[in-house]
Amino acid sequence: MDFLFDFDKEYGCVIGTDEAGRGPAAGGVFAAAVYFPEVTKSLITDLSRLNDSKKLSKAAREKLYNVIKTNSIYSVICIEVEEIEKINILNASLKAMKLACENVINNANLTDFITLVDGNKTIKNYNYPQKFIIKGDGQSASIAAASILAKVERDWYMDNLASKYPQYGWNRNAGYLTPEHLKAIDEYGLSEYHRPSFLRKHFEKQLTLF
Repeated sequence: MDFLFDFDKEYGCVIGTDEAGRGPAAGGVFAAAVYFPEVTKSLITDLSRLNDSKKLSKAAREKLYNVIKTNSIYSVICIEVEEIEKINILNASLKAMKLACENVINNANLTDFITLVDGNKTIKNYNYPQKFIIKGDGQSASIAAASILAKVERDWYMDNLASKYPQYGWNRNAGYLTPEHLKAIDEYGLSEYHRPSFLRKHFEKQLTLF
């Protein structure tokens, strides 16, 4: 979408960053950062369907994923469950964004730029210019691209975990607490990839039934 690139152009040199996997109760949280060194008419055409990853089909995301990787300097970071439980999901998401952005900065050798962060929080302990953009994945090309990289890689990660723990249906629910997932948790218990802090209310509710 042209207007997504026009949005970034207003800020000059831009790194966009977004996360995937804050809400699920299983698996790590992913963040991606994307910088387009050159925005050509051809690239805009190839990314004409670029949008918030949640508004795209799996097939559309994966097609855009390849175009984005070919035409950008990018980084994708995963913070695993053990660290999420130690520092909480918000801090884990922001840490993943920070690491991904710093990788891009170093790889692109950038000096004069701004980082656009999806959401309503800026990145902690980040020593570069930044601005949060609420619903940025529907406004900024770089943020939308980052949302797609993070979402696609997290989905692949959950598909891989599903082959190890098929009983939870993670290839269908991506770790979200669907009725199917909750039923499996009650039947099989928690795996090493579950986030116990996300399940306190469920277990408290179970206890009140006895």
